[in-house]
Amino acid sequence: MDSNKKYWKGLEELQQTPAFVENKSAEFSENIPIENVLNEAGLSTKTPRRDFLKALGFGVGAVTLAACQRTPVHKSVPYIIKPEEVTPGVPNYYASSYKGQSLIVKTREGRPIFIEANPKAVFGGNGVSAPTQASILDLYDMSKLKGPRAGSEDISWEEVDKQVTSALTSASNAGKQIAIVSSTLNSPSARAAITEFIAAYPTAKLIEVDAVSYSGIIRANERSFGKAALPQYRFDKADVIVSVGADFLNTWIDEVEFTKQYMTNRNHASLKNGKMSRHIQFESGLSVTGTNADVRVTIKPSEEGALLISLYNELTGSSLPNGLQGNEKAATAVKLVAKELGQANGRSLLVSGSNDINIQSLVNAINVHLGSYGTTIDLDNAANHFKGDDGAFAQFLTDAKGGNVDVAFFINSNPVYDYFDSKAVEEALEKIEFKLSFAEREDETASKSTIIAPGRSYLESWGDSESYAGYFTIVQPTINPIFDSRQYEESFLIWSGNTTPYHDYVKAYWEANILGASGKTWIDGLQEGFIFNGRQGGAAKAFNGSVSDIANQIGSLGKAIAKDVELELYQSALGDGKQANNAYLLELPDAVSKVTWDNYVAIEPKYAESLGLGEKDLVEVTADNGYSITLPVLLQPGQAQGTVSIAVGFGRTKAGQAGNGVGKNAFPFARLVNGTLQFNNSVKIAKASGSYELAQTQTHHTIEGRNVIRETTFADYKNDPTHNSGNSGHKHKTYDLWNKYEQPGHSWVMAIDLNACTGCGSCIVACSIENNVPVVGRDEVRRRREMHWIRIDRYYSFDNGNNKGVTREGEIDDLEDLGNVSVVHQPMLCQHCDHAPCETVCPVLATVHSSEGLNHMAYNRCFGTRYCANNCPYKVRRFNWFNYWNDSRFDNYLNNEFTQLVLNPDVTSRSRGVMEKCSMCIQRIQAGKLQAKAEKRPIKDGDIQVACAAACPANAIIFGDRNDPESEVSKALQNERVYYVLEELNVQPGVGYMTKVRNTLDA
Repeated sequence: MDSNKKYWKGLEELQQTPAFVENKSAEFSENIPIENVLNEAGLSTKTPRRDFLKALGFGVGAVTLAACQRTPVHKSVPYIIKPEEVTPGVPNYYASSYKGQSLIVKTREGRPIFIEANPKAVFGGNGVSAPTQASILDLYDMSKLKGPRAGSEDISWEEVDKQVTSALTSASNAGKQIAIVSSTLNSPSARAAITEFIAAYPTAKLIEVDAVSYSGIIRANERSFGKAALPQYRFDKADVIVSVGADFLNTWIDEVEFTKQYMTNRNHASLKNGKMSRHIQFESGLSVTGTNADVRVTIKPSEEGALLISLYNELTGSSLPNGLQGNEKAATAVKLVAKELGQANGRSLLVSGSNDINIQSLVNAINVHLGSYGTTIDLDNAANHFKGDDGAFAQFLTDAKGGNVDVAFFINSNPVYDYFDSKAVEEALEKIEFKLSFAEREDETASKSTIIAPGRSYLESWGDSESYAGYFTIVQPTINPIFDSRQYEESFLIWSGNTTPYHDYVKAYWEANILGASGKTWIDGLQEGFIFNGRQGGAAKAFNGSVSDIANQIGSLGKAIAKDVELELYQSALGDGKQANNAYLLELPDAVSKVTWDNYVAIEPKYAESLGLGEKDLVEVTADNGYSITLPVLLQPGQAQGTVSIAVGFGRTKAGQAGNGVGKNAFPFARLVNGTLQFNNSVKIAKASGSYELAQTQTHHTIEGRNVIRETTFADYKNDPTHNSGNSGHKHKTYDLWNKYEQPGHSWVMAIDLNACTGCGSCIVACSIENNVPVVGRDEVRRRREMHWIRIDRYYSFDNGNNKGVTREGEIDDLEDLGNVSVVHQPMLCQHCDHAPCETVCPVLATVHSSEGLNHMAYNRCFGTRYCANNCPYKVRRFNWFNYWNDSRFDNYLNNEFTQLVLNPDVTSRSRGVMEKCSMCIQRIQAGKLQAKAEKRPIKDGDIQVACAAACPANAIIFGDRNDPESEVSKALQNERVYYVLEELNVQPGVGYMTKVRNTLDA
């Protein structure tokens, strides 16, 4: 023994050492004295070491029970009186709904911890969007208000009701307007409650407005067909799809439903049957939908209307003015597209992302000519996702500034932030005597309100939704209200004199208006989660309008922005900013740029070079209205020349700890034209001083000559299903260093269809939530320390002259025409190799192979040599540099004990110094095996579903048992398109990929 070493003999001596003091400061974000921690655990500094470690281990593993409390309560004793429906360690599932999608919510000991799509729902099946998946974290957001507030003072609900009643009475007596400003309300019971309120106060009016508006489509349908509605689009019934700036696979209207429809004609099952739709995308910025298109053509925002005029002329033989000029590539594409559409009459679909009435009216005229109504477009069974009226909100501002509005309520609406003219909103609010916001937090609009009456998350509420005509979904609470909040629907009932509890109100409404036609009971509705009363028969439509007048107005619209630099605003996964404090979404890499924690100015590289701009440069963007922001430059292949793109939803100032100050607000660049909100404009850009490094999860863009991505065309695939998959030629002989062992039991593997993966990132969020993967913040991502267990690699392809995508091997600067770029998305996770190179180099056997083909991690053994990460050719292992879950130095709010209620108790939260990676959701595998054992039956295919596969709307990820010949994954891996990434290394990966197929125009 070294006599110079000093060994501590007790806790009192230990806590006095400099190393302990330093570590204690780093580990405890609030710098809690060690005595307080020990006292809370029933210990002291004199506690024997053995008892201390036993108690510490129990405390770390104890479950935080918050389901029945408004604040977290730590308990280490069993239930005295156990709730009948709760069994510790066994999950409960509830049917609910979010944004009209029927969901199944998984809870543990009363805590919602995971969301999946309701597989039995009509608009159901697999998958949810990344924002929906991440919404579970919003429930536990500590930035939310704990109760009602007037100014800076906390007040009671009784005081709220008293002040509101007084204000309503005063407004009614004076004949002044009472405005209810809300984002789209598609809840029938909520609308019924507001109708009762309006009956009690006749001067009240409901005004629906959406931050991202679709009122141009609604008003165009009213003009063209006499029906003000948003139609249902049926991408599954279209053989030819043409999109002009509509990002329908990512953020446009109902991206989850559209993705499911779209993939029915493009996935491995469809290809096996010799069928694949053709998708042509015209757009300015490189969108998620554009990356998945078979053919993509760049146009400027000012050319959208002109392109549609040219397309109309080609299809009908007309000669409308103001067609395309100067963009020869787009003009050639229009001729080819017109031919494609003409050959697919009744089986084609044209959509536009524009919110302009004239452009959407011309789209209607084209779709009528193509016979799309009644087949691929259903206007008789409306979609209720967006019903906002830009003109109605503009009129509200005018009335308010004129002193005609005395009371205003705001429901899920934050116009001080997300309206293009926030100054006009603030001026209007100043003229309103009494303002009340139902916001869960003190957001930009709520902070200017007289009273904030915080509403509830959908996970703690009763309610319903009618997202499509005749399709009703239920919203039921999965946890007791966490804070002192109240549903806005219940508040309106109380203020109208109806004291019925909202649960009873919803039940009565359903029994009177919804359940009767279905023959089902209220309990049936709660258990199934939805009621579908069928569709009316969709019918063909006759267009009503003058296309020549429309063409003239479109020409004027294009000229207004065809100057200087054209700006396009778009939505990322962060959406319109309502979830701007959600750390999972902030750290989710953008599907194309792979940027996290920021928005930016996307510029085409050659155009940026002509402006003297490069990576890390800052650029000032200024609009004609004088609004200006400074953002970092992102060199984006595929961006149209002379244009820039900026994401909205950033730049919040009152979102919360995670979201405040992230990026800049781009909403003020929008403009109101002919009563509708337009997301394009003319701007000036100038290089600003300074530099800024964006936090990107992928900065290397080449495949270094390796066959990582394999592509082919549909024409080549039909001639040879193995084309470019590597399965048709001779494969070199492989040699093994180890004996081959049989695997008679299960063999858990995956098949990933590159044709189906859109790159949306829902799998990343789902994996993080299911497996307690921490958020690390902007600075750590810059250091390449993101912790995601699954990533989606993005590879650029270019046009080789034959209109065929070829995965590029050169640098960006080597490409002649970056406008021709296309993209392949490749989910990459631990491949669970049978000859795993990580296992051979671990000195402590922390990573080992199981008898069921999985690569396991024993966290207790790992001490962070990182040899395994160095030896992994796929680079899918993650090292915990810090205690990301419990350190306030990082840009997230996941480091407080309340937010950690979202953690999955079945998965160990890893500590600093440990290597981690995909486990194939081993906890789900074990749960499925135990369930089958309890039921005394074999495991069936589909009993076990990993989180990433459950979250994927496109069903791109297929998981199962390879040893079951009838399993979906076993059949998928026999597909001729299947190849294994870096299979030449003979690591024998357990994840097979299917070659990307494009249905190019030359096919």
